[in-house]
Amino acid sequence: MRLNSLWAALAIAFLPAPLSGATEQKVFRIGIIGLDTSHVTAFTQAINNPAKNYGCKVVAGYPGGSPDIDSSRNRVKGYTEELRDKYGVEIVDSIEELYKKVDGVLLESLDGRPHLKQAIPVIKAGIPLFIDKPMAGNLADVIEIFRLAKENKVPCWSSSSLRFSPGVIDARSDPNLGGVLGCDAYGPCSLEEHHPDLYWYGVHGVEMLFTIMGPGCRTVSRTQTGDFELVVGVWEGGRIGTFRGLRKGKSDYGATVFGSKTVMSAGQYAGYGPLIDEIVKFFKTGKPPVPAEETIEMFAFMSAADESKAKGGAPVSIAEMIEKAKQDNELRRKISEK
Repeated sequence: MRLNSLWAALAIAFLPAPLSGATEQKVFRIGIIGLDTSHVTAFTQAINNPAKNYGCKVVAGYPGGSPDIDSSRNRVKGYTEELRDKYGVEIVDSIEELYKKVDGVLLESLDGRPHLKQAIPVIKAGIPLFIDKPMAGNLADVIEIFRLAKENKVPCWSSSSLRFSPGVIDARSDPNLGGVLGCDAYGPCSLEEHHPDLYWYGVHGVEMLFTIMGPGCRTVSRTQTGDFELVVGVWEGGRIGTFRGLRKGKSDYGATVFGSKTVMSAGQYAGYGPLIDEIVKFFKTGKPPVPAEETIEMFAFMSAADESKAKGGAPVSIAEMIEKAKQDNELRRKISEK
């Protein structure tokens, strides 16, 4: 017995030691709210692809859906089933159930109107949040989401994938341009009756415009016909940026950028990949790549375009639009407290 014990002790002593740092890396779990857009399957396919080595995985989804929007009502069932059956994503019955299972949330609901209501429990739970376009159904809700996120110290941002297209994301710092003096951006601009006109699809082209021009737009004026939009923004220093919305003819994204050294084209669509890379980086670092103030100004630009349309194309102040939305939120909070 003593000999056997000795051999056992020697065997244990000479077992190879575990390699230092060989601990298994924790997977960052992602949940999706709103399963009524092609983004949910495209994002899940990319994020869950082992070859990407993102270190993240979409693990849960809450279907949501808007019964008064055909493109939501008619697609939520199909995308929900695809996520569950093809990608093994757990489908849950509530947002509260979802955020308890994840480390970060993608708010993907096609309809911007419920985004504030859907974001509140996630923010209060302290979960980092990316909100797909449109960030909300009105400017006041955009501002309120960011206010709540700041108050609760929760990282939160929103963006169109077009922001990260080649020639767009790096235009402001491109030495060949020598500084951006102006930009004419264009893109599809289909309308949806429950949203401000540019929020639904024009948001992609407007995101390109703001990515290239940067913040600092002062006034907005708009001309609309049945098939086209032309929205003109005047930036500080007299720079001019425009968005041309397309509902007829060839539909594409792009921009002409005017610099102090040259004029160049930008905005070739690069798919969802660059945006997904930024989303993953955000979840890992907790640092949003787009400042809240810039996104707020961008949605104020689109809201001001509706206001200008109502005033026959007259210029509308962005600062006044933002201030009015903040006052609306203040009144809404006072009413809810009573």
